[in-house]
Amino acid sequence: MMKRTLERVLSPQLRNRRTVDIYLPSSYPSGLRYPVVYMHDGQNLSDPSTAFAGTWDLDATMERLAARELEAIVVGVHNTDARLREYSPFPDRRHGGGQADAYLAFLADTLKPRIDRLFRTRPNRDQTIILGSSMGGLVSLYAYFRFPSVFGRAGVMSPSIWFGQGAVLDFIRAAGTPRGGIYLDAGTQEGSATLRDVRRLGRLLVRKGFARRRGSRRQSRPRLRYVEDPGGRHNEAAWARRLESALAFLLE
Repeated sequence: MMKRTLERVLSPQLRNRRTVDIYLPSSYPSGLRYPVVYMHDGQNLSDPSTAFAGTWDLDATMERLAARELEAIVVGVHNTDARLREYSPFPDRRHGGGQADAYLAFLADTLKPRIDRLFRTRPNRDQTIILGSSMGGLVSLYAYFRFPSVFGRAGVMSPSIWFGQGAVLDFIRAAGTPRGGIYLDAGTQEGSATLRDVRRLGRLLVRKGFARRRGSRRQSRPRLRYVEDPGGRHNEAAWARRLESALAFLLE
């Protein structure tokens, strides 16, 4: 992959700046257009010198996917010191937060138009994916239901459903059911509470009309792929191991 970096990207919504890395497929010089994957905690994707807990080994993963004729532009949005606030849809009694609407407005109204202008993207919502883990998984889940005209697919890895006393579940319960799909996972060694919450979310999505069978041809129903990773822990190594499978599902 080829990497481009935008430095000090201004967010008028949050009144701060951050680095954004853009990973272009090796075939990018061909003139093709590509779906776009927006990923949180962008400093952890490929560069050990910026990663704070190990990398997701993104380059190797995307090269393997390219061999399967699955290619995309990946936008790695670095977090800031306000990560917890920006990734949380609802405030938590202990941790505060609740600025996800502003963060997602930055992605949808400021960053995405810039990416679509500078690079050969497929800008429609069916080709726009949002993906993250932990708090990044929580905000990706929320984005899919909160901004359904922008994000058509979501990768929700080990989501921090507990944040905000599980208010995101009530939000989803009351929301409409967008077209598209969700990849949802958790590791079996992340703790009983995390696994319980993710299973609860999976059942809720099925009740909302998500088809759990991989490869469903019923286009009127959004798809769900649910994965429990045996022995998987709450860390970058586990998410990196599952990333190829997640992206393969979301890019199909």
